[in-house]
Amino acid sequence: MATMDKVPMLPEGKATLLVTLRRLKEEERPAVVEAIEEARAHGDLSENAEYHAAKERQGQIEAQVIELEDMLARAVVIDPTTLSGDKVVFGATVHLQGENDKPVTYQIVGQHEADARKGRISFSSPLGKALIGRRVGEEVEVHTPSGERYYQIESLKFV
Repeated sequence: MATMDKVPMLPEGKATLLVTLRRLKEEERPAVVEAIEEARAHGDLSENAEYHAAKERQGQIEAQVIELEDMLARAVVIDPTTLSGDKVVFGATVHLQGENDKPVTYQIVGQHEADARKGRISFSSPLGKALIGRRVGEEVEVHTPSGERYYQIESLKFV
């Protein structure tokens, strides 16, 4: 029997998934069913591009619904405001000093919440993996496609 991996996420990450799931079920599903019915009314389905496009979209929506429901069923919501300490854990906001003396700040989040431009990196990214479990003051070496990078952990916040 296969074990189901838990999916860690922040409270706002779960809220985003719930909004997306509701939109798919309450708006997009009915719209695509209506588009299929309209395309069927045009007659011969074998050469009906609108029908085939709508059926393909229906399949995509159903796959997304299944994926989101699965993620939500395996969700472990972690509220960083309930955490503390000097060790990098999921949800922590980490202030780093780069090797070029450029400070950077990242929050460690779930895979579907990651957006490096917004300072949110996945716990499974190379930098996220290198940071987890490390303490304030430690130097971290990260293996990236463009070479090795080094960071100093300056501070942590749990916000």
